[in-house]
Amino acid sequence: MTEEFLEFSKSKGNDLSTPRPEFNFPGLKEGDSWCLCAERWAEAYEFNVAPQLYINKTNIRTLDIISLEILKKFAMDLN
Repeated sequence: MTEEFLEFSKSKGNDLSTPRPEFNFPGLKEGDSWCLCAERWAEAYEFNVAPQLYINKTNIRTLDIISLEILKKFAMDLN
């Protein structure tokens, strides 16, 4: 997770950085891992704020939305 992505997500109406104790949600900060929907990640990619990802934890159906070549560029778990 990057600060840039968190700010982007908040600007799109999905505030992931603010703690929400009523939902047992601590809020995210830079460096945290979090599961993102492919559509939001693709949108962030278009705005040059997409965070890195774990390609081995990425659902195969993500390829319906984002090419493998792009995903590989952001993968933290490839050699």
